[in-house]
Amino acid sequence: MKRIVVLTGAGISAESGIKTFRDADGLWEGHDIMEVASPIGWENNPKLVLDFYNKRRAQLLKVKPNEAHQILAELQSDFDIQIITQNVDDLHERAGSKNVMHLHGELLKVRSITDSEEIHYWTTDLHLGDLDKNGVQLRPHIVWFGEDVPMIEYAIDVIETADLLLIIGTSLQVYPAAGLLNYVNQNVPVYYIDPKPAMIYDLPNELKVLPLSAVEGMKIVKEKLLNLK
Repeated sequence: MKRIVVLTGAGISAESGIKTFRDADGLWEGHDIMEVASPIGWENNPKLVLDFYNKRRAQLLKVKPNEAHQILAELQSDFDIQIITQNVDDLHERAGSKNVMHLHGELLKVRSITDSEEIHYWTTDLHLGDLDKNGVQLRPHIVWFGEDVPMIEYAIDVIETADLLLIIGTSLQVYPAAGLLNYVNQNVPVYYIDPKPAMIYDLPNELKVLPLSAVEGMKIVKEKLLNLK
């Protein structure tokens, strides 16, 4: 089976009703992103950070995967689909995708602030005073701005095995995720779906840009891919 590596960003989840901070002049629910998604924000006001993610978590539980998520899951019947997502939601998994790597963490998980290996599945509100087994505060299992991205090396390994790279709904502005393009082999075709695609000047690969929503773009790409079998 051909291996299709898929890099997804906020655009694919936006069509399910999940807001992105870039949609509102860099603000997330009226907050500067550094107030609610950075180690400094956590240090300055952990209650604000927890309240912010509690609202995101509650919203996530009310939305559903959209047709773009579903098409990716359906393509598993014909291709080896490996998804690398910048999103912290579980919509790929709920749609049925099996191989999903979350670069920036997962909203439905929390972890100890002192032991990154102690991770818990979490669907309710997280509060100050919710502690790990050693009595240490729990925090959202999210990679904040300014923190290392532990999964990036694994993502590079996956990108290097691609027979085709599919990019969906990302501005390609957030690093190191955006830098993953540099690791795809030069003979591998690249499809890029985004209503406002970034300009990619230096990629030597065959590049097909579809300036469309994730759903509309995936309908087209699905037919193209099935013809490549």
